[in-house]
Amino acid sequence: MNDTSLLLRLGVALAIGLLVGLVRGWQQRDEEEGERTAGLRTYTLTAVLGALSALLGTYTNPAFLGLSFLGFAIAFGAFAWLEAKSEQNFSVTGVIAALLTFALGAYAVLGDLQIAIAVGVIVTLILALKQPLHSWLRRLTWLEIRSVLILLAMTFLALPLLPNGTVAPWDAINPAQIWLYAIIIAAISFAGYVAIRIMGSQAGVALAALAGGLASSTATTATLSRMAREHPEASSLLAGGILLSGSVMIVRVLVIAGALNNALVLPLAWPLGAAGFVTAATAGLLFLTRGKGSKEHPRLDIKNPFDLGTALQLAALIAAISLLAKLMSGLMGNAGLTILAAISGLADVDAITLSLARLSHDGISAGAAALGIGIAVAVNTVVKAGMTLTLGTPKAGWIVSGTSLAAIVAGGTAFVFFNW
Repeated sequence: MNDTSLLLRLGVALAIGLLVGLVRGWQQRDEEEGERTAGLRTYTLTAVLGALSALLGTYTNPAFLGLSFLGFAIAFGAFAWLEAKSEQNFSVTGVIAALLTFALGAYAVLGDLQIAIAVGVIVTLILALKQPLHSWLRRLTWLEIRSVLILLAMTFLALPLLPNGTVAPWDAINPAQIWLYAIIIAAISFAGYVAIRIMGSQAGVALAALAGGLASSTATTATLSRMAREHPEASSLLAGGILLSGSVMIVRVLVIAGALNNALVLPLAWPLGAAGFVTAATAGLLFLTRGKGSKEHPRLDIKNPFDLGTALQLAALIAAISLLAKLMSGLMGNAGLTILAAISGLADVDAITLSLARLSHDGISAGAAALGIGIAVAVNTVVKAGMTLTLGTPKAGWIVSGTSLAAIVAGGTAFVFFNW
């Protein structure tokens, strides 16, 4: 290790200590001098101590670093105990932060600098986000926490046990793949569900629509439509929320299909992009013209997608549509897939998207798969427009219906132009 490299590593250790010390010092800025165990200077010096201990250990004995860490832990822990005893403060975060700072300072000398920097930034972010993290935790219920455990069990316990090969007629069903697809879709929906739970009733229509589009654009449409009926003066704004959630659904379909088969990205990008642009642009215009000063805070009633029963139903739906897609493709060709896509789009677009993306690897052409996915999205868009007309106000319904029609025409035109 030359002098330049050593100075760089010591500089990184110093920077990590400064970052951690800045956050901890700012959080304790109201305490008088001498009333806190550690602040900006202490954490900075801790990182330097770790770096020098590691350096001296390389020149003397590696055990020196371990003994130095142990001595620091005992000394810092003793001062933290005295502070806790005096203030009746039982938080151990400061002690853990100090030990991590020492360790990161040592690692900056001995290990990979990029890893040391990345971990230092992560530690700083966790310390800085104390209030938001605690606030989010208070909003979550045991059911949401249990859902995370179910996700982990589905991914790391159940998935490895499932056969990774076709086990049904027509080579249509691969249990491991279908279970993985169910996990992916539920995880995306769960991200939107958690976002809605965290934002709560303080979320505006736009934020709720964005999160709702991830979780379930259909449920979001139903909620905002009923809200429009209750608050007809906000019909334009709520129609914008419905269109925005539909735009998120379109992006979601494109991402899922492209992730499973990148050959679908080009055939889908232009039609879905055109349709999504129309809905998103209209939604943006509605928010700009009608959203100023709005105090509408929708409560989206969306079911937890990681309820075990819901996850099993999703897997069963994906398996059934995969089987039907393979069967109808063999019996009726692309016409059969078109019919199936239209029927599937009445209720859901995820299952047919997954099935056609999988079939496009070896069963059907990318163009046929893209057409089927596009038809499912179009039908689902029409269904949500009908929901808005039925559940909402005429004004909201006609705004959503007119925009949906324009989006379908734009998407269809783009598909024809770029695929034929």
